[in-house]
Amino acid sequence: MTISIASPSDSHERSEQRLMLLLLAPALLVVGALLIVPLGWLAWQSIWQDGGFTIVNYQRFLTDSVYWMTFLQTFRIAFVVTLATVLLGYPVAYVAAGLPQRWSMIVLALVLLPFWTSVLVRAYAWLILLQRTGIVNSALKSAGLIDSPLLLVNNEFGTVLATIHILLPFMVLPLYATMKKIPQELVMAGSSLGGSPLHVFLRVFLPLSLPGMIAGMVLVFVLTLGFYITPELLGGGRTYMVSMLVSRNIQVYNEWGAASSISVVLMICVFLVFKLASLLIPFERIIGTR
Repeated sequence: MTISIASPSDSHERSEQRLMLLLLAPALLVVGALLIVPLGWLAWQSIWQDGGFTIVNYQRFLTDSVYWMTFLQTFRIAFVVTLATVLLGYPVAYVAAGLPQRWSMIVLALVLLPFWTSVLVRAYAWLILLQRTGIVNSALKSAGLIDSPLLLVNNEFGTVLATIHILLPFMVLPLYATMKKIPQELVMAGSSLGGSPLHVFLRVFLPLSLPGMIAGMVLVFVLTLGFYITPELLGGGRTYMVSMLVSRNIQVYNEWGAASSISVVLMICVFLVFKLASLLIPFERIIGTR
């Protein structure tokens, strides 16, 4: 019979863990009160109606085409916005990471400049720019490029364009942070071994920057799924996203159960997005802890 005796180091480690848990207790209580409890109430509202359990709110996803068509449109817009921010944000982050520190800060300051104004103000700014009598149409007409105003708002185009502008910093910042950590010695080694700049970029730099890219893609995609003000102002009723469906169920129909079920399904979709991202690259690399 073997008797195991805990070493002093094990006892000290358990003591530190208990102390850490004690210190985290207030924060955990706040998270539970402000996040877990509302989510639990949301899930309960979706299955409890008229004093009993029901799945009618979830059956609408199979019987009402408005529900799944809205989800399809929302995910399509989120995919387009994410792809566009990658194409626009990667070169900006690449240039900023390669510049001297002073110039990098200037580039990042220009990227972060939109954060100084609210989303509502930026949405209205795009509305003024893109409307039929706006600056863009007026400039194109004055230059003789168009005869009649282009329909740039009250549709999906205006919504996507404004959303890309608003969320672009969420793509640039993770990319920049990851690129700055890439050792330049690896790039120099690839060049010294005879690799062309394109070959070194594709085989060395791009794979090492993937964690930042995926982190930015997840951020942009998830944030786009919950956008409300931008599609409401620039969509003109023709671009209908999930957040607007939730709002209509509460404001117009006073259907809290239906709105809760939509929110629960959207939350599950967000968890699936995070799960898919963690399958592509370990979650620790995405958040930068490893």
